[in-house]
Amino acid sequence: MVLKTQENDADVKTFIESVGHPQKVTDGLALLELMTKMTGKHAKMWGNSIVGFGKYTYQNTSGGGAWPITGFSPRKTALSVYIMPGFDEFSEELKRLGKHKLGKSCLYINKLADIDLDVLKTIVTKSIRIMEQRYPCE
Repeated sequence: MVLKTQENDADVKTFIESVGHPQKVTDGLALLELMTKMTGKHAKMWGNSIVGFGKYTYQNTSGGGAWPITGFSPRKTALSVYIMPGFDEFSEELKRLGKHKLGKSCLYINKLADIDLDVLKTIVTKSIRIMEQRYPCE
């Protein structure tokens, strides 16, 4: 099975600046800078709407593939921050984060001003460590 969302060479800043909503653009550029510093990785586009950092490979019943270790997308309704191990190990951090919603591996934030950025940094850093322990990572 070929995954629809693949790493590609599209320009990350061009994508963020094309989002259209001024606050999402500002927050997207801030997340780009923050996650680049935190991960030490260059941002890459995954599909046409995910900004990813690093890469891990996995195997599953459909064969497996590759996916960013962490990343984000400045979507119309919210900023989506990808916390790939899920949130089982983040209950204390989530209590201190501020206004957010959760999906399976997505942290939804309306705007960065709604959260504590230091807590977000802790969550992302811990998430990366967990992924590096579980999977082969680049």
